[in-house]
Amino acid sequence: MSDLVSVVTGAGQGVGRAIAIRLSDAGHRVVLVGRDLGKLQATSDLLDGPALCLVADVTDSQQVDDLFSTVEDTWGPVGVLVANAGSSMAAPVTETTDEQWQAMLDVNLTAPFRCMRRALPAMTEHGWGRIVVIASVVAKRGERQVSAYTASKHGVQGLVRAAADEVARTGVTVNSVCPGYVDTPMTHATIAEMSARLDVTPEKATQLLARRQPIGRLIDPDEVAAAVLSLIDNGAINGQGINVDGGAVQS
Repeated sequence: MSDLVSVVTGAGQGVGRAIAIRLSDAGHRVVLVGRDLGKLQATSDLLDGPALCLVADVTDSQQVDDLFSTVEDTWGPVGVLVANAGSSMAAPVTETTDEQWQAMLDVNLTAPFRCMRRALPAMTEHGWGRIVVIASVVAKRGERQVSAYTASKHGVQGLVRAAADEVARTGVTVNSVCPGYVDTPMTHATIAEMSARLDVTPEKATQLLARRQPIGRLIDPDEVAAAVLSLIDNGAINGQGINVDGGAVQS
């Protein structure tokens, strides 16, 4: 479907930017959401179709409500929500602070919940809608050193499944895409941390991450974006977590 109003959170770079480009190419009117206006405008410059840049912190409930109200007042109801904004951190369980734990839950679980809660009423009223959450392969498995991140992604996958079941007969679908290590600024930060911790070059750290994926390389952001578009196009896929990880998790 074209001319849809589509909201992408975390649209200033990486996977969010790639998704926004794909949506625009498909004829959607794209709402770019993030905390850095300059990055959002840089994404907007890459789009062929209409774009609306909205600065918002999706961990703030009022700002989530306000951004949806602004979209509705400007372009009408949201037909597609891609909850992409996220963050990561690494520490052993015993060294993870309460603040770090809460930060992971706030951005990776509670923010998608609030966006979903705000978007669903209009979607169900109109009898059509698509929600896609960008989760992670660690929504499917445990991984050392990232307990808070893993817990938040397991939680959001549970949210996806529950919401999908609630709206299954309304014309709305709710799914997630679960990438492995993607060639994005967030992964680059992980590489820098690994390089310092292991006393190896960034190139070596990149190789170590790439080897965790059977295809032997990082995932391209556009490969994640392609999976998102497939979920928007197919109304028979609901409540699923689509792995884009080179075969690291087989399900």
